[in-house]
Amino acid sequence: MIRASTRLAIGAALWLASGCMLPAKSPPDTRYALGRRPTASEIAAWDIDIMPDGTGLPDGSGNVVDGRTLYAARCQRCHGAGGRGGPFDQLAGRIPDDAFPFALDPRVKHTIGNYWPYATTIFDYTRRAMPQDRPGSLTNDEVYSLTAYLLYLNELLDEKATLDRETLPQIVMPARDRFIPDDRRGGPEVR
Repeated sequence: MIRASTRLAIGAALWLASGCMLPAKSPPDTRYALGRRPTASEIAAWDIDIMPDGTGLPDGSGNVVDGRTLYAARCQRCHGAGGRGGPFDQLAGRIPDDAFPFALDPRVKHTIGNYWPYATTIFDYTRRAMPQDRPGSLTNDEVYSLTAYLLYLNELLDEKATLDRETLPQIVMPARDRFIPDDRRGGPEVR
């Protein structure tokens, strides 16, 4: 009679031998077969970033009067009358002498007029993310109009002004020189 320990050793040897005889496993498939490669037009639809100098701004135009009407219909319920605050962020408000006290007093609210460094960012953010319940649903003319109204609320644009891809980048925001551009190119650069 074969002892239990011998049977265990024979079983282990057979198990190992059978494993060695299996074909080598191929490396795991790195493609997950999900989705498909996007088309050039699909990529172009998402490639809508706008640089501080206005590169990437689309055709179209808008004005303060149209922006006021749009704001009342699409923005006021979240950001309050005149951009002075609602359930979401306050959008309008400047600090006397365009001071920049944020490091000294964290309670100071960041608004377009006292914190945003570039006017083109207003257009970019509004086009991508607003209104919150339907982001990306605004036309370029509507975004230019809303941007014009928001700049007007922050005393940065005349009520009769019109914004377009030429005029928007020319607006100098009060906080423009308060930020240091991140011009690193990737890698371990440190300033």
